[in-house]
Amino acid sequence: MSGDGQAGLRLTVLGRGAANIRLEPRHLVIAGFTGRDQASVAAHVSELAAIGVPVPDEVPAFYPLDPALLTTRDLVEVTGPNTSGEAEPVIIRHHDRWYVTVGSDHTDRDLERSGIAESKAVCPKPVSRHVVELPASVDAVDWDEIELSSAVDGRPYQRGTLAALLHPADLLARLGAVQGAPGGDGDLAMFCGTLPLLEGEFVAGAAWQLTMRIPGGTTLDHRYRVRRRPDRFTFRTQQGVASCVPDSST
Repeated sequence: MSGDGQAGLRLTVLGRGAANIRLEPRHLVIAGFTGRDQASVAAHVSELAAIGVPVPDEVPAFYPLDPALLTTRDLVEVTGPNTSGEAEPVIIRHHDRWYVTVGSDHTDRDLERSGIAESKAVCPKPVSRHVVELPASVDAVDWDEIELSSAVDGRPYQRGTLAALLHPADLLARLGAVQGAPGGDGDLAMFCGTLPLLEGEFVAGAAWQLTMRIPGGTTLDHRYRVRRRPDRFTFRTQQGVASCVPDSST
């Protein structure tokens, strides 16, 4: 089941006469610390560790989550009061074909201080309803010229090109080294990392806009709103499921 409450996500492939595919992912992976300048990434990880934030042993890091978190809906529910999104390229494997779209690794920033995987697992992962098919060889993609941006509550939040991130072919190879195959078998969705924030601070906003511009004139976008759900919630990882009750003081 997807986060849309149905078996699979219906996605439209641009440039193929509006053909549709139904994605039924067996694997959802969030790749973190994917900056191309890995020396700077390592320095940032050290800074986080120094202030007590749990950090991965190696970077980039891969966080497997419940595929049911994926959604194309324009309204998502969260439990914590301090959550925020961030625009990311999302690589999709469906029936041995590859696609790219734009999504948001929406995250609970309070939980992030105690566990990165848990902070990602409590929030839905919105993605655009539109995708673009990639060449059979992912490493042939002209990644560096793709533009990525986001806005929150109408204010610019992120902007740049994917030249700042590791190439998806590199990420897939590293993921394969960890898991024995690039994301295992079956359909896969992998979030490939994000860009720095324009003002350097997370914003727990209500309205999010994600945009990806691909050379040649194709634009992928998605808008979604966030609504807080003040009840019991479940966070989902592939290692287990746990129910939590929010602190009554929040």
